[in-house]
Amino acid sequence: METVSGRLVVVGGGQAAFALVAKLRALQDGRPITVISAEASLPYQRPPLSKKYLLRELTLDRLLYRPEAWYAEHAIDIRLSTTVTRVDRRTSEVVLGDGSRLGYETLAFATGATPRRLPASIGGDLAGVYVVRDYKDADRLSEEMQPGRRVLVVGGGYIGLEAAAVARTCGLEVTVIEMADRILQRVASAATSAIVREIHRSHGVDIRERMGLNRLIGENGRVTAAELADGSVIPVDVVIVGIGVAANDTLAHDAGLETSNGILVDSHGRTSDPAIFAIGDCAVLPWQGMRIRLESVQNAVDQAEAIAAILAGGSKPYDPHPWFWSDQYDVKLQIAGFGLGHDETLVRPGQREGSVSVWYFRQDKLIAVDAINDAKAYVTGKKLLEAGKTPGRALLADPQVDLKALLA
Repeated sequence: METVSGRLVVVGGGQAAFALVAKLRALQDGRPITVISAEASLPYQRPPLSKKYLLRELTLDRLLYRPEAWYAEHAIDIRLSTTVTRVDRRTSEVVLGDGSRLGYETLAFATGATPRRLPASIGGDLAGVYVVRDYKDADRLSEEMQPGRRVLVVGGGYIGLEAAAVARTCGLEVTVIEMADRILQRVASAATSAIVREIHRSHGVDIRERMGLNRLIGENGRVTAAELADGSVIPVDVVIVGIGVAANDTLAHDAGLETSNGILVDSHGRTSDPAIFAIGDCAVLPWQGMRIRLESVQNAVDQAEAIAAILAGGSKPYDPHPWFWSDQYDVKLQIAGFGLGHDETLVRPGQREGSVSVWYFRQDKLIAVDAINDAKAYVTGKKLLEAGKTPGRALLADPQVDLKALLA
């Protein structure tokens, strides 16, 4: 067994893991750090995988947060293509895939989440069926993006819609099916769904809501068609699955930590074991009297940096101020806040053609804003939310009123 007093072991090699160790070193924290990543690549940006990387506008080296030399220069032991099979809390060790053990004083789970796949029983294991989890998935899918081919996107969330936009941009025929009443139902208001739906339809995407998938049909092991819930059969060459993710909490669960589709933590990132933390997509956070899991780069960075400050001796709890974004075609959707449980929305036209914002309220309090090609609305909404202010409806509804006036 390797052991070094004071060692921090980070399980995972994504955004949260990198942000945690980079911030610790920026805070002059000199403890030994080992990062264990199952991936073959150094930590890299993931949002471009379903956008510019898929379009081959960016290469993997451009996505790396830091080159290999940076880790050595900052005394960070990063082990790639390495898995953790078990956490032994009794001895404060992690067991690696080769059977060796590594001791820790502090452990941080940054294990992220895994895209849900279609069951093999309905053709989910056929060639030509993809999820976008890592750069290798994007590499394989990119080769399929040939003009004139027919792609079925299963799931109308952000990942599915971003992939649909890329496929359409590449000249493929695109059909999106969504089982729920509308696209983006889990994450956005009906007003935002309507705006995004029209954007895709204007680009020639066939969106079918309230539509499930019965099965995929294949020949010689490769998908050739899809039978939809209404019994219709459509020919397809490629299937992109975007039906949500499951938090990677198995290691934590097996170690006896509290989990519930994610690893439960307190406002300081601690799990039910005070020596173990969880950050990023795998962590279930306390927020405004609820427990939520925030699947975003912003949360991965902000939470990781807050926990780094705590590890370095601070005591300030992590108070999330969520924001997200999604790029589809030439449209930038920016989201400030978290619209969960909203009971009212207000749609405000922007100052430029094609710009619009949707403002969310719960019990008369502003809780979120979706800005579509409207950076001013996004910035204003974010500032209002951070200040805990709710603008007057009459002023907000009047497109002639300068948004800056709402901040007064």
